[in-house]
Amino acid sequence: MRIYEGSPRQDFEEVLRSVGAYLDDRGMREVLVVETDAGFVVQGLVIQGDSSAWGESLGFATKETLNLLDDDIGKFMDDALANRGAPADAIPDHYESALRVIGKYLDEMKPKDIFFFEQEGAYVLRLLYVTPTGNRHSLVEFTADDIADMIARAPALRRDKSDKSANR
Repeated sequence: MRIYEGSPRQDFEEVLRSVGAYLDDRGMREVLVVETDAGFVVQGLVIQGDSSAWGESLGFATKETLNLLDDDIGKFMDDALANRGAPADAIPDHYESALRVIGKYLDEMKPKDIFFFEQEGAYVLRLLYVTPTGNRHSLVEFTADDIADMIARAPALRRDKSDKSANR
C-alpha cells in the first residue's frame, strides 16, 4: 500500500486511523478489511431507513462494500490532519480510535499483508509475513476489553515517544 506516489509505505497507525474516521462518518459497523496492492476493500453493515424518535422502525442493516484506493486514503489522511484539534462533532469515535491502536500494533509487527474483521468490538487479524523460508501467516485476536485498554494507554505512549524524540 502506498498513499503518495513514490513515497515509502505509510504507517498503518495513521492510515487506519483516517480510514476509521471515514467509517465512523458513514456509520458502518461490523467491518471486514482486506489490504490490496492499491488500498483496502472494506465491507460492513450500514443502517438504512428512518430512525426518527416517532418511527416504529429503526431502519434495516445493509451490507456495503467499499474499494478504498490509495488516493482516497491519502485524501482521508489530509482531511484528518486538517481537522485535528477541531472541536468534536456529533459523530461518535468508534473506529478511528480502535483502528489507530490496531495500526500501531501492525507498525510494530511489520506484516507484508493484512486482513482483519471486527465483531462486537473484538478483532481477529490475519497477518502475512515473508520469511527466508517462505510465507507465514499469524492470527491475532483482540477482545473488546483489549482494544479499550490499548486506547486508554495510547496517550501515554504518544507522550513517551515525543519525550524521547525531544531528548535526542
